[in-house]
Amino acid sequence: MPLMKPIGYWLNRTDAALTSYMNAMLDEFGLTRLVWQVLNVVEDGADVPDTAIHSVLAANADTDSLNTAIATALAGNWVHRPAADRLALTEDGKQRLAAVAERVDAFRELSTAGISLDEYRTAVSVLERITANLESPSA
Repeated sequence: MPLMKPIGYWLNRTDAALTSYMNAMLDEFGLTRLVWQVLNVVEDGADVPDTAIHSVLAANADTDSLNTAIATALAGNWVHRPAADRLALTEDGKQRLAAVAERVDAFRELSTAGISLDEYRTAVSVLERITANLESPSA
């Protein structure tokens, strides 16, 4: 029986597959996975501080990548600055998110094909516990 690959292998490979697929899917909309994530964070508030975007997406990308994604969203006129260091969606940003919503739903269905809701919940729960174990003060 072949050896099972460790969880780190599958975490890295899964993240790479998610990013690659989403980047290809979102390309026709001028977006990447990270820029789309920035737009989603901004969508959740009317006047979102840059620090909130960095906080919410800290596990997804480093500071420079997040700053580049924010700059891309600004350059694309998908967000604007109602005040210094704050972002809000533009009408184009709202329309862009609405336009990609159907594709993102199809992506979610594809990525979880053959996986029951219970299996999905178990996988997420296990990953949350591994993270908590390693981030706890006693680790």
